[in-house]
Amino acid sequence: MQSIEYTTELPGASHWSLIMRRGTEMRLTDIQGDANVGMFFFNPQNYLERYNAPDTLKCQHTFKLTRGNCLYSDMGRIFCSIVHDDVGWHESVCGNINAEQVEQRWGGRDYQSDRNDWHQNGHDAFLVELTKYGLGRADLAANLNLFSKVVADGNGNMALQPGNSNPGDTLSLRFEMDTLVMLHTCPHPLNDAESYPYKSLRIELGLAAPITEDDFCMNLRPENQRGFQNNALYHLGL
Repeated sequence: MQSIEYTTELPGASHWSLIMRRGTEMRLTDIQGDANVGMFFFNPQNYLERYNAPDTLKCQHTFKLTRGNCLYSDMGRIFCSIVHDDVGWHESVCGNINAEQVEQRWGGRDYQSDRNDWHQNGHDAFLVELTKYGLGRADLAANLNLFSKVVADGNGNMALQPGNSNPGDTLSLRFEMDTLVMLHTCPHPLNDAESYPYKSLRIELGLAAPITEDDFCMNLRPENQRGFQNNALYHLGL
């Protein structure tokens, strides 16, 4: 990141959204360790274009996301690239935890009664942010779960891997097109901790360094080169 223009901290059980412009960068820091950051993207000029988890994984021949990976829309364009990653594994297949799951594991708490000690869930957190832009339940799809790793046993049962992210670990996203970013700090759907995990997140925003011909993300896969070409064509038409 060339410069940091804005910094904030988001407590656990919170949600946030903003439009990141092309050429900007977002640095996320896991403050306490074992954070989970649910994230989803839209094209702010056309909300029908949104993050596509299957295309992101299959076109880069991966199950995990880390430095070098690009995060794709359902129109073959790249919302952003992972230009730095201390963690090494972020997942994009398990979706969101909902209110029923949270209540079953940790009991029901609402903001009206419990204020900052409430038990928010990722599904409702996204719905609150979607409403701000005239969107709703039908606009939800598979989201990212940054800082989280899932593993599978011999029978295919998935579990959340503890200790995947340490205090101070960071992830940086460079935005390749204007992007509406929605995120929350609610628990991962496979989290089975004894108490509701309140994990805080530091967010730093600024200008990204210029892209060069040897850019690691662009050259990680031939598919990524085509994705950047799709972006170039899109921006020629704006």
